[in-house]
Amino acid sequence: MQLYTVRELLTEDAVGTLKRIADLGFTQVEPFAFLSFGDDLRRGLAEAGLSAPTTHQSFIGADLEPVFEAAKALGIETVIDPFVDPARWQTAESVDEIAAQLNEAAEVAARYGVRVGYHNHAHELESTIDGVTALEYFASKLSDKVVLEVDTYWVAVGGHDPVELLQKLGDRVVALHVKDGPATTETKDQVAVGQGSLPVEAIIAAAPNALRVIELDDSRGDRFQAVADSYAFLTSKGLA
Repeated sequence: MQLYTVRELLTEDAVGTLKRIADLGFTQVEPFAFLSFGDDLRRGLAEAGLSAPTTHQSFIGADLEPVFEAAKALGIETVIDPFVDPARWQTAESVDEIAAQLNEAAEVAARYGVRVGYHNHAHELESTIDGVTALEYFASKLSDKVVLEVDTYWVAVGGHDPVELLQKLGDRVVALHVKDGPATTETKDQVAVGQGSLPVEAIIAAAPNALRVIELDDSRGDRFQAVADSYAFLTSKGLA
């Protein structure tokens, strides 16, 4: 699960929250802004028996070495930049620059045995470049060392079919954000997986080898309970 879902609980008690997550049956989590949690994250993962194969951490345009050194120390395999400003996704030249920054970062990350990726929101799907979405154009400019984590909910918010997009992006997609709801921009509309309108089973079938990451940006109900319900749904369907 993506730890941003329970960000308030994590800030109050990182170790205790990670243990609660493990008690639900999770064995893996995806931290966010992992550098900001310091030793609490390392200790919490160890005490809860959890691993973090992926993490969100802004690194594009930042000092790269400390990010990947810290990721290696925590056993994190893939560092994913979660957001690049929508204004930078409007022209081919600008998207070329983003791709070049990811490609450069991938070379630095490789020295630490780590790889880099990018996570989308809606704006990369709402912009069109050379007849395709900006995200697809971006993918065509990436080194083979750069991967993608597709947030399938934001793909739908951006007006595209997540199943079709996953089929187009292929094996570059190594992780999915599995979310549910009515695919609106209002994050409080998000609900537990299986309780909304997204075709979750078809989405997972379109990227069967990708890591499945449960996340809610927000919700009108209790987010921790929504995570528990999401886990129960996915396991009952044999999808986790």
